Amino acid sequence: MKDQLNVPLEDSELLAEVELTTNLIIAASEAEAPLPQAIIDDLLGLDLAAGSRSPEAITQLPAQKSRHHV
Repeated sequence: MKDQLNVPLEDSELLAEVELTTNLIIAASEAEAPLPQAIIDDLLGLDLAAGSRSPEAITQLPAQKSRHHV
């Protein structure tokens, strides 16, 4: 019999949002001046042509960009 309480406790969307926020915090803390909007958009995985986040950024964790230098 399968245990109904044995379920994974991982929220992939929440993990992706935490990763995006972490990347922004790291980039901002390393920058000597306010981050340009283009860098912020890139860190957030925004699709500038469509004006919204790309499907890849929503469904997958972004590529590691924690050492983004300005």
